[in-house]
Amino acid sequence: MKKSLICALVIYCFSSVAAYAAENPSVKALLSEMSKASQQLNYQLSYIVINRNTIEPLRYSHAVENNVQLAHLVYLSGPMREIIRRGGEVSYIDSSSEPFTIRANYMVAPTIPLLNSNINELSKYYDFVLLGKAREAGATCQVLRVVSKDGMRYSYVLWVDEKTKLPLRADLVDRDGDILEQFRTISLAVGDGVSKALGELQNVQLPQVLSLPQGNLTHTYWKVSWVPNGFKPEELNRYKLSGTNQMVESQLYSDGLFDFSVYVSDRNDQSLKSQLVRQGRRSLQIYVSGKNEVAVIGDIPPETALRIARSVKFSPVAAKKVADSNAVNNSPETDVAPESSSQ
Repeated sequence: MKKSLICALVIYCFSSVAAYAAENPSVKALLSEMSKASQQLNYQLSYIVINRNTIEPLRYSHAVENNVQLAHLVYLSGPMREIIRRGGEVSYIDSSSEPFTIRANYMVAPTIPLLNSNINELSKYYDFVLLGKAREAGATCQVLRVVSKDGMRYSYVLWVDEKTKLPLRADLVDRDGDILEQFRTISLAVGDGVSKALGELQNVQLPQVLSLPQGNLTHTYWKVSWVPNGFKPEELNRYKLSGTNQMVESQLYSDGLFDFSVYVSDRNDQSLKSQLVRQGRRSLQIYVSGKNEVAVIGDIPPETALRIARSVKFSPVAAKKVADSNAVNNSPETDVAPESSSQ
């Protein structure tokens, strides 16, 4: 009798665990499905982006035609603005400026986070925690949190539609748990109707692709000695500020979810004292180090921006060579300094 009771309890426990696992798939697998769905489905999301002082309505449409990804983002209030992606080309159209096209595989725009992210890469630096279920835009969603392992950046809380696996809501949260920004879907449409509408983009005449100058610096007189794990440096650039002769060097860093830029210039009479400006998700940290001014701007917490700015190290010998070269060549993109900026 006792053996039968124990066997029954064991069977019940295992069946309960299996049922729970079936209803609660691994968070990483869920995010991988979300990333796959966002790139393969034909869908349209109408959503709002809520900041502390503004609400911006947008409509994002996506389809795949002949193995080519098509996407169309439209700002639904204010001046006419839209962004069109056709494969590896993205066109920016704004009624207040000349339209242009660049080569890229993603839009620089307020799209719902993690739509096209590399989940395997992000899992090295972020933990994914399942929080439960909730409803958003009339759909049942799995709610999960994406939080950095080192605590040096912001987190997201995501609502993923159980049926389509598309993200319907994303809250950007700081380390105190305060919401800095929200993406909230109002309506969702999935099907061939979206594909037919976006298929017409293939025949739209868009601006020719711009030939953007590539950063040609590989060495400089400064280097960032600390960044949070996962942030990788991209192009290093040198240029003159518009309307002045002040030379500035900059480098962009990204971890695939957030990014920031470091700007370095000579200190002058117009240089600001070390200070912090924060607006929503964006931090601007200015830090004066001797004869140099460092500015860190990006979607990172203020404390992280300050630590990055303070980590910038300078080589006086290399700085003198750069200054002498600029005086001789009078060029905004002269690369003569011997010290590498790689991390």
